[in-house]
Amino acid sequence: MTDLAAMPLAGAQLSEAQPADAAELLVLQRCCWVPEAILNDTFDVPALHEDLDTVRGWIEASRVWTVRVGGRLVAAVRAHLEEDRWEISRLMVAPDLTGQGVGRWLLSYAEQQAPPEATSLVLYTGAGSERNLTMYRRAGYEVAEPPANTLGKHIRGAVFLTKKT
Repeated sequence: MTDLAAMPLAGAQLSEAQPADAAELLVLQRCCWVPEAILNDTFDVPALHEDLDTVRGWIEASRVWTVRVGGRLVAAVRAHLEEDRWEISRLMVAPDLTGQGVGRWLLSYAEQQAPPEATSLVLYTGAGSERNLTMYRRAGYEVAEPPANTLGKHIRGAVFLTKKT
């Protein structure tokens, strides 16, 4: 189990996102996805086009966890059950804090929140997002074909990764 004491950021606090967190989540995801859009040569990235109401909607419809340090929102992740798949998405770490293990820690935490009926953990990233692909492979994910019912759901160049629970 992911140990909260092992969080790589001193003084970090993990909590479930609330609707009041939506504006900060929207800003954080834009800060995180602009570099991803550049790496993947497309600004057709849903995270860059969502509005405040959309973010509020996914806070209500999914499990969303935030990480704060001294009140500042520095990381977040969301997940939800899609049929028998625990779909992890919007894993984001403030650009000035990347490379410190926060993303790996938060990914592990989200994985452990999967309900018992989940038979696999799944996520998407951009084909040009080598840093993300490396982290996910190290965490045991493998590139696979996306389920048929998700075709067209994600952007051009998205890579589907899966891991058995």
